[in-house]
Amino acid sequence: MNKKGFIFDLDGVIVDTAKYHYLSWKSLANELGFDITLEQNEQLKGVSRVRSLEIILGWGNKTLTEEAFAKYMAEKNDNYLSHIAQMDAGEILPDIPKTLNYLQETQQGIALGSASKNARKILQKVNLYETFQAIVDGNDVSKAKPDPEVFLIAAQQLNTVPTDCIVFEDSVAGVTAANAAGMISIGIGSDETLGHADYVFNDFTEIQTRFIEELINR
Repeated sequence: MNKKGFIFDLDGVIVDTAKYHYLSWKSLANELGFDITLEQNEQLKGVSRVRSLEIILGWGNKTLTEEAFAKYMAEKNDNYLSHIAQMDAGEILPDIPKTLNYLQETQQGIALGSASKNARKILQKVNLYETFQAIVDGNDVSKAKPDPEVFLIAAQQLNTVPTDCIVFEDSVAGVTAANAAGMISIGIGSDETLGHADYVFNDFTEIQTRFIEELINR
């Protein structure tokens, strides 16, 4: 059987930490005197913490001094980490273990490519850390998605050429990055949002082992 590189985003693909980001950003916005909606939070998916805070301040029509900006960034992260501390394997999204087990059985390369600076911590909390041969997160890159850097580094660490890599992503920026890297992009979410991916599934319960096998044998 061929060997390919399978690269997974973390938030919204393996675990749903988007809800914790939302609660943390919402709390911060409330502190500043306004609110943010779940719909608005969708626009922050795959976006760095700095850029997310800039966007949120724009929504609330607020400006902060450099010092206050840094303080709120740290506060948001502390709030988010307190949510992460409660995580366990029950947070893994449906059928992710089935897919990962199949990839391990067929000796495929498995990597994580995430913007999160807490990716390693989250994988440890949900007992998946050992499953990944390569972990590339927000601490390892200088350019955020839609730049393909995170996925290109992951491919390099798996010793796999980009054209032999398959990326699972739930954000517009992430799919764009996978496409820019010359990899097969699989969107996890709605066709409406992720229509620029090579394939789109609502979630992993729709992904059959046969489909993964076809990707491996290309």
